[in-house]
Amino acid sequence: MILAKVIAVANQKGGMGKTTTAVNLSSCFALSEKKTLLVDCDPQGNATSGLGIDKGNLKISIYDVLINEVPAEDAVLKTEVPYLEILPSNINLVGAEIELVNIPDREKRLKSKLEPLKNLYDFILLDAPPSLGLLTINLLSAADSVLIPIQCEYYALEGLGQLLNTISLVKKNINSKIEIEGVLLTMFDSRLNLSKQVAEEVEKYFGDKIFKTMVKRNVRLSEAPSFGKPIILYDINSTGAQSYINLAKEILDHGKASIG
Repeated sequence: MILAKVIAVANQKGGMGKTTTAVNLSSCFALSEKKTLLVDCDPQGNATSGLGIDKGNLKISIYDVLINEVPAEDAVLKTEVPYLEILPSNINLVGAEIELVNIPDREKRLKSKLEPLKNLYDFILLDAPPSLGLLTINLLSAADSVLIPIQCEYYALEGLGQLLNTISLVKKNINSKIEIEGVLLTMFDSRLNLSKQVAEEVEKYFGDKIFKTMVKRNVRLSEAPSFGKPIILYDINSTGAQSYINLAKEILDHGKASIG
């Protein structure tokens, strides 16, 4: 029996393309007929609405799973994409950081809740909130690896040291197997010197941990969430769709020895 590979998509700095990556990478794994679960762990619920789920109308969400003893499988919803399901989020999750404090093993709450689902999927992707609080610690505790999206903009590397330090502390104290899956450059524009400069800086910092695939600046990609669709349903011929298809292939090819 093969258990799901759990990948956290994390960067505490907002606007890095984190949710865009979580939604579209999970959709592209599903396109490759890999059973995939996307877990929306951001109170903004943008991954939920980005897959066409009305976050204002949820009966059960990730909040109920973490705080109210609801089994995770009861909260899972189907999406328009075959092979892709979502554990949705909404604004209720805002209170979870405080409520988790009094729960035993609070850093491992998400991990224990996801455990029964791991034999049902090939991949579980976790969309992290834009912070380094207890929710993000829960994601890092539950994950096999972390994918870090970095937008090609000024200050892109600001705060990265903090994230890497947090990952290192989690590895040392809570989850010894966690690794960096890779660093993804987003909003790349080959016409701009700035994009090239950021790419060079990131390469100096991360070396071979950078994905060959870069997500280029793409209007269709930024339009898709307002239609509640991942890019492969909104416009599969767009450069944004091709980028995420290539990224999924790169991860699948890299890990094919361990994926059935």
